[in-house]
Amino acid sequence: MKAIVCVKQVPDTSGKVAVKPDGTLDRASMATITNPDDLNALEAALQLKDATGCEVVVVTMGPPPAEGMLRELMARGADRAVLISGREFGGSDTFATSQIIAAAINKIGVGPEDVVFCGRQAIDGDTAQVGPQIAEKLHLPQVTYVADIQKDGNSLTVKRMLEDGFMMVKVQTPCLLTCIKELNQPRYMSINGIFTCYDKPMEVYDYNALKDDPLIEVDTIGLKGSPTNVFKSFTPPQKGAGTMLTGDDVAAQLAGVLAKKHLI
Repeated sequence: MKAIVCVKQVPDTSGKVAVKPDGTLDRASMATITNPDDLNALEAALQLKDATGCEVVVVTMGPPPAEGMLRELMARGADRAVLISGREFGGSDTFATSQIIAAAINKIGVGPEDVVFCGRQAIDGDTAQVGPQIAEKLHLPQVTYVADIQKDGNSLTVKRMLEDGFMMVKVQTPCLLTCIKELNQPRYMSINGIFTCYDKPMEVYDYNALKDDPLIEVDTIGLKGSPTNVFKSFTPPQKGAGTMLTGDDVAAQLAGVLAKKHLI
């Protein structure tokens, strides 16, 4: 049994966001982090490992430096990692990205009890599209916005959050789940994990490793295979600080402010 976790290295938006003249993010000059929702997906997989002894495999698509992120995730408890990297994959939108990751998961192999975990969405794109698209490419049942997971044999009972409540869903494995932050509290790296993460296997899948998969064609990956592209990225202007009213006559002060603005 395997738990396959799809993760993404994203710009740290708590720091300075750099934008190139062409309107795209200058990722090379920005600090990076593991996408927060993906840490909840990893924790869900690790809890499944604690309960069943399954193997946890983390998968990402990105440049070679993404190996550092994968090592950190193995220090948290993942058993092995797969880095999908190659110039042919550059410029992929969510459609092309899902094709490539699905092909990599095919290569890893999906067994009858396996579960694919994804974060709800990435903080850089906020589309929440890649997880569901991977499920469609792999013909897996999927449940999104998962806030609780209970395993029962070859099925899972999951709590799916809705805008005005929740839904309890029973889904057969293999399946794909997208996880939200309410699902769990991600664990930290352990001391032993830090010392042993470089002893764990790291595979790199380039174009040649995946080209025989039916999902991988020149016109379905990379910029050429992307039906959408980013027109522009920008940092919204900062809003002015609010005015704090203090003292015993706050009501009178507020009335004065509203009167000056001709609101009363």
